[in-house]
Amino acid sequence: MADPIPPITLPPARNPEQEGEWLHSALLNWLNQEFIPEQVNRQIAERAAQIFVRQRMEGENDLGSLVIAIVTEMESFDFSETFFSQFAVANAVSDLLLDSLGIDRCCGQ
Repeated sequence: MADPIPPITLPPARNPEQEGEWLHSALLNWLNQEFIPEQVNRQIAERAAQIFVRQRMEGENDLGSLVIAIVTEMESFDFSETFFSQFAVANAVSDLLLDSLGIDRCCGQ
């Protein structure tokens, strides 16, 4: 049996609003590069960043819990004008955070 993947814990938030601004910008860039730049991408990035900031302000540092919060709260977002889903957005947030921490996300490492 394989060993479970250990949780990834972000450093405590020192400035959640600044983290949110960074995430908004990074996610918007990712969304625009994945397909085509669309106005809805701004709304997606804004909503995901709001969820992230609120979670961080409430003391959430576990990456898995942050991803689940984004998936859950983005369910109410209208994705009908885009190719993305709440799962794609949450996974992109996870990848962006892992990259920012210098954690290799390839091959389960």
